[in-house]
Amino acid sequence: MPIEFLKKARKKNVEALNDVNGSVSNMLRKIELGGERQAESFSREFDNFSGPIVVSESLVKLAEKSVSNDVKEDIHYAKENVEKFALEQLNSMNDFQSEIRPGLIAGQKSIPVNSAGCYVPGGRYSHIASAIMTVTTAKVAGVKNITVCSPPRNGQKTPNEIIYAARLCGADKILTLGGVQGIASLAFGFFGAPKSDIIVGPGNQFVTQAKRLLFGRVGIDMLAGPTDSLIIADSTADPVLVATDLISQAEHGYNSPVWLLSDDRKLCLDVLNLVPDQINSLPKINRDNAAAAWNDFGQVILCDNRELIAKESDNISPEHLSIQADNLEWWLNRLSSYGSLFLGEETTVSFGDKVSGPNHVLPTSGAARYTGGLSVHNFRKIVTWQKSTRYAAKEQAIKTARISRLEGMEGHARSADVRLKKFFPDQNL
Repeated sequence: MPIEFLKKARKKNVEALNDVNGSVSNMLRKIELGGERQAESFSREFDNFSGPIVVSESLVKLAEKSVSNDVKEDIHYAKENVEKFALEQLNSMNDFQSEIRPGLIAGQKSIPVNSAGCYVPGGRYSHIASAIMTVTTAKVAGVKNITVCSPPRNGQKTPNEIIYAARLCGADKILTLGGVQGIASLAFGFFGAPKSDIIVGPGNQFVTQAKRLLFGRVGIDMLAGPTDSLIIADSTADPVLVATDLISQAEHGYNSPVWLLSDDRKLCLDVLNLVPDQINSLPKINRDNAAAAWNDFGQVILCDNRELIAKESDNISPEHLSIQADNLEWWLNRLSSYGSLFLGEETTVSFGDKVSGPNHVLPTSGAARYTGGLSVHNFRKIVTWQKSTRYAAKEQAIKTARISRLEGMEGHARSADVRLKKFFPDQNL
């Protein structure tokens, strides 16, 4: 048998966005009509928060004093790595111009958007790393106005560590708002922030649906579903590392799929035996999430050979793809569909989630088939320009007029004709 399921998922991870569409749509309508007061009302209702929405400079300074030096050092380390990687991305985006034909010049420019909204989750977990990933990348891209929205924690303000990280990385304004009301405030330009040209960052299904409904009025990075991770491992892999890495990603949420693909039966069985202890050793909230994700969505798939493994991995198109196998160069060259790739046991998705540099806002639910993760590119517009000499305009005008009339677009044809008449009045064209 080319492929054998040693553990199969019990459930299919179907997005429930349709289930929340009506409520999110209604909330957005109320917020747009009711403005900041309605956003504040929803914050009281859903997050039990009635304090100031805008994080003042005094609270920013208090947050800085409250964060330990060790945590500050960790945040600086992560920010520097993300910044260096983003700068390399920026340097890869080149303006250019080219003479398409004699006298016809066309070019490309890369221009940053004016304002960006960065959503930083703070429900089940406080995602300090998301503040670092989104804000730093926007800053490097050259965005002039960066607003962060992050929900209150247990009815209190946004956690100090998120405030500190957001300001350090370049946030101009920080709002204590979560969920639909946070996304709406970023889109509509509430609480003294400019309207966002683009909204980025992960969130729950309500956040995702709000981004979906507002797309078009505002740009978005992607529509994120539950995080997912796949590990490819062979006989050289350490089963303890594999099991630990699988469960470290399953703890994201009860519906976070994880996969193990391997051509070694013993390794698969060893990992299956190790996973229960890995889950049981976690704190309760993490344990409950990891157990549900593993039991309902975890899969262990045994394949005859590495080519079948690669084919199955590309078919799944995971958000995170880890290789704990021999000949890493072969896997790097062969695999083609993933959000981010982690090569060798010396790295792990957890490094990428927190500090290593490449962005952790990545495509989920198979979206890696057609898109990559958040990058400097999301915050910059690739625009084009062109100019022409009269000599080059002649040929363009003749061909434009002919094509336009074949299409039935007489106005376009006349726009070409009038230039021929003006530029070449003495010629019979």
